[in-house]
Amino acid sequence: MTQTPAIFDIAIVGGGINGCGVARDAAGRGFSVYLCEKGDLAGATSSASTKLIHGGLRYLEYYAFRLVREALREREVIWSIAPHIVWPLRFVLPHEAGMRPKWMLRLGLAMYDHIGGRKRLPPTLTLDLASDAAGQPLKRELRGIGFEYSDCWVDDSRLVALNARDAADRGALIRTRTAAIDAEPEAATWLLRTASRDGAPQVIRARVLINAAGPWVGEALKMATGRNPKALRLVKGAHIVVRTMFAHERCYFLQNDDGRVVFAIPYERDFTLIGTTDSDYAEDPAAVKASREDIAYLCRAANRYFTAQITPDDVVWSYAGVRALFDSGEGAAQEATRDYALDLDASAGPPLLTVYGGKITTYRRLAEQALETLHSFLGERAGRSRSWTGATPLPGGDFPLTGFDALVESLREEYPFLTAEEARRLARAYGTRVRRILGGARERAVLGRDFGAGLSEAEVRYLVDQEFACEANDILWRRSKLGLRLNPNEAAALGDFLKSTAIEPSIAAAEGGLEIR
Repeated sequence: MTQTPAIFDIAIVGGGINGCGVARDAAGRGFSVYLCEKGDLAGATSSASTKLIHGGLRYLEYYAFRLVREALREREVIWSIAPHIVWPLRFVLPHEAGMRPKWMLRLGLAMYDHIGGRKRLPPTLTLDLASDAAGQPLKRELRGIGFEYSDCWVDDSRLVALNARDAADRGALIRTRTAAIDAEPEAATWLLRTASRDGAPQVIRARVLINAAGPWVGEALKMATGRNPKALRLVKGAHIVVRTMFAHERCYFLQNDDGRVVFAIPYERDFTLIGTTDSDYAEDPAAVKASREDIAYLCRAANRYFTAQITPDDVVWSYAGVRALFDSGEGAAQEATRDYALDLDASAGPPLLTVYGGKITTYRRLAEQALETLHSFLGERAGRSRSWTGATPLPGGDFPLTGFDALVESLREEYPFLTAEEARRLARAYGTRVRRILGGARERAVLGRDFGAGLSEAEVRYLVDQEFACEANDILWRRSKLGLRLNPNEAAALGDFLKSTAIEPSIAAAEGGLEIR
């Protein structure tokens, strides 16, 4: 007997920040949601960003005032709902003769301070880099007048995972390692066929289909409609990580001689993140990586400014991602808009909404706009708010903006076997949900096997059980950045453990603390 496919209000193809953001918002409004992702959550572009919640100061040059205003308004909203994975940063912008003039920088920063409703973040300052500590790592000729402004940091891939976790907590069905292989309209619904990584097929129906496939948005559109995307531009951005280049916590906004800008940002306490590049990309998004040319370019950009010089041999890690941007006809890749565009097509009957572009900063607003666009098809659930995600913390984020240090201190009191660095890392990753990992442990041995760098078996089991992790790279490079600290043998041992150990959801995980079975 053929089983009737389950019917959902919304099916989403793509488990990046846009897909997971829409899933969370929709599930919280009471809609039934199905999301499939052919790889890991944030497995592509959404884990390859510069990891900033920012307005995009440089976009003012391209008169992208609406985008910058919306992004600036979102900085403090996202900080407030995820204070464990988002925190303020100060950016130092040295002035260099022959680059953008001082009056232009002052004007841009004044606009940046005032058009976005800044409330908690400190304003722009003018610096004397000859005397300020931020000038010390710079070359002597650059230690003149500089500027310092505010933006925020985000652990980008954890932001995706937490949106997916919250969506699932609200009833969404999240299926990773599950590829969409075919979609067709049938009567008033979409018939979506998927296949998991073990080849098991599944068929579901949905009243609405959302294409949030990122760099594969064109493929997903062709799968559903047979048509190519209207205006898609794939742009590659690459980053490098080197050992720390300066002994303070401020970041640098560096103007390059080709008109681009490059950031240098303190990263994972012992490193500096440098990026990004902008170049058009026409190859397979799954094969994207930082090329030799990308790495050399970023080294040169940093070497223009810092006394400590770096070479490609100093790079301990590099990564790249492909942005699927809406092509509005700009010439250079760095000029292409980072704004999002939503394309609604109901010509086949049930609606298909295709998502182009977007910044990680504006994902929440994109999700709200997507559901508003679909309102006439979906209606709304009685008593469910149509704008709720900006006032409801993400998992683990239910503590005050000023409460992070207190959270770390409380963890050290409750779990005295944790070092200060371990407590800080766990609090940064999991916020108040860290107690679901540590439970009632009074000694380290209760947490099970130690995989290195403080990664315990209890944490691994939590990530599989609660955050959709399946493979070692999911844990080492997306749910954390412990891949920078584990040696190859330790990473291989983690992979072997995941392959050989069946981890099933446990009651204890939901009630606080994982059992080691």
